[in-house]
Amino acid sequence: MKTELWAIGLVLFANIIGSFGAIFLKKASGKLSFKIKSIIKNKYLIYGVIMYGLSTIFFIPALKGGELSVLYPFVATVYIWVSLLSVKMLNEKMNKFKWLGILLVIIGVVFIGLGS
Repeated sequence: MKTELWAIGLVLFANIIGSFGAIFLKKASGKLSFKIKSIIKNKYLIYGVIMYGLSTIFFIPALKGGELSVLYPFVATVYIWVSLLSVKMLNEKMNKFKWLGILLVIIGVVFIGLGS
């Protein structure tokens, strides 16, 4: 089975949505309490769960469009998106090792994509 370009695009789109889910869950963790009322009122927790759910909804049909061994490594791009969004939305700092890690993830995903 040949992996379709639309399936790769859908996986990448799902990853971006999932990355926002991770950012929202990080924001939620600062206000997290294990009381039901606190959980219900934690808007970042709700946003994070919704974003992860949406990500999954987009990911599942993408699996129909290609080989799992090609599509699943594209999930690694979530590390790129989370790192970049963390700088922008959480004021985290990047250093040369993080940039090197992002570069290696990109190289790995490209090699796997070329093998499809």
